[in-house]
Amino acid sequence: MERMKLIGIGADGAASLPTLYKQWIDESERLVGGERQLSFFPHYKGEKIVIRNNLSSLVATLMNERKKTVILASGDPMFYGIGSYLAKKVPIEVYPSVSSLQWAFAKMGESWHDAYIVSLHGRTMKGLAQRIDGKEKVAVLTDDTNDPRAIASYLLSYGMTEYEAFVGENLGGENEHCRFLTLEEMKDASFAPLNIVILRRVNKGPNWAFGIDDDEFLQRKPEKGLITKKEVRVLSLQALHLHEKSVVWDIGTCTGSVAIEAAKIAREGAVFAIEKNAYDIEICQKNMKKFRVDFTLIHGRAPEHLEQFPDPDAIFIGGTSGSLRDIIAVCCMRLKKGGRIVINAVTVETLYEAIDALRSYGYTVDILLAQFSRSKPILQLTRFDALNPIYIISAWKRDTE
Repeated sequence: MERMKLIGIGADGAASLPTLYKQWIDESERLVGGERQLSFFPHYKGEKIVIRNNLSSLVATLMNERKKTVILASGDPMFYGIGSYLAKKVPIEVYPSVSSLQWAFAKMGESWHDAYIVSLHGRTMKGLAQRIDGKEKVAVLTDDTNDPRAIASYLLSYGMTEYEAFVGENLGGENEHCRFLTLEEMKDASFAPLNIVILRRVNKGPNWAFGIDDDEFLQRKPEKGLITKKEVRVLSLQALHLHEKSVVWDIGTCTGSVAIEAAKIAREGAVFAIEKNAYDIEICQKNMKKFRVDFTLIHGRAPEHLEQFPDPDAIFIGGTSGSLRDIIAVCCMRLKKGGRIVINAVTVETLYEAIDALRSYGYTVDILLAQFSRSKPILQLTRFDALNPIYIISAWKRDTE
């Protein structure tokens, strides 16, 4: 079968296409592309197929109805484009054009090899805060929903005012428009549908090292102390064996301290937290804004609502409200292969119940009794205040295959 040609095309349409590419298009029997790309060739004589949300049926057509085919795509088809999908499905040769990313950085006079790149095109903005926090340069691919105004509003809600924005519209086309804006300016401006946003950090932002001090978190008052203490939190997070793309559940999140630190580790993954107390939900939401993490937070009592969460790589159980066995049952069924469950228990009864339930599902259990004391000044002297002992229960299922 003759290989199809996938050609990247810029905002100026056919104008900048090499003569050879135009010849391939003229000689083809079928031209495939988005409405905008196809509109550049109004006099094309062959069959035209518009790409919408029909990639699987498109592949079937391309494979079953053999014709000399050229496929058009924006910029570099292998850069967040349809190229990577089609290359796995049909025999194609790819001929890229300059991508919007390259255009934008060239226009602003910046290198792009060291930029962090994120696509919001057809994707949710959930988790963007922790993904980009602290990055020097961020390129954001937009769509009609996640446009520059929505991005500015989102970043401002997390206090990310250390960034200035560069927006490139219709790059490489007749109506090209490029400008620098503050986030406040970008929030209220209007933009052409074809645009890309570059965020450049111009001021220093806040930074929190792993093991955030307890006092940094907003907590219940006057019942201050309903938080997974820093020392226990660090050990529990280590026991979860998190990686950059982990999907994490935090059951009984309360102030959100574990979920927040987990989100900072699993920046490219996702965190899902549940809490039964409405007041703690409000506190957790405020902590999320302060520490610049954006995870899914559900008001409810586990194990209810857990069916809304995707299967996890790691589960932290900090509170159960008397439903420990039911929660463990769901967790053991849903945990991905190789995943970890970590439970914090303060009583021997909870310790026994957790171990018994976990072992009944074939999990291996390890327990660490954590006992810490913190120094406290007394006049010119120093004494120690003991924290409550905590059982840190780690569980995993051995690979028997």
